[in-house]
Amino acid sequence: MAVEVEFLGPMAFKGVSPTGHEVRMDAAPEVGGQDTGARPTEVLLMALAGCTGIDVVSILQKMRVTIARFGMTVDGDRAADHPKVFQTIRLTYRIQSPDATPEQVKRAVRLSQERYCSISAMLERAARMDVAVWLNGEELEHFSRGPVAVGS
Repeated sequence: MAVEVEFLGPMAFKGVSPTGHEVRMDAAPEVGGQDTGARPTEVLLMALAGCTGIDVVSILQKMRVTIARFGMTVDGDRAADHPKVFQTIRLTYRIQSPDATPEQVKRAVRLSQERYCSISAMLERAARMDVAVWLNGEELEHFSRGPVAVGS
């Protein structure tokens, strides 16, 4: 797999996937950007959610679960000093379903986190991943993976 990334100026870049899809990235105005795209670190968190979200949907569909609504929130704490890596990443799954059991939803999330999502697997080697799973407004479980964050 290879992507192409092109400098657009003054701090913006356009990434193009092998399938022809584009992502625009830019820096904040206070560091010379014009805020015309997402920050690369924001794209990383979105990629994590997209990767695991695709897994969860696929697994639940195979279980013949109806997904009425599915969303995720991902946020992270970064180191104060450069390279300002993520130390902790929090990932919250919010699923609404008229027929899913708590066991099915927990299993789908666990399979994604522990077996299928390549981005989760890479990130948990460097950052603590705190995962919360909600079904129909009720928290089912909360677990952590990866190293303990500095200062935790």
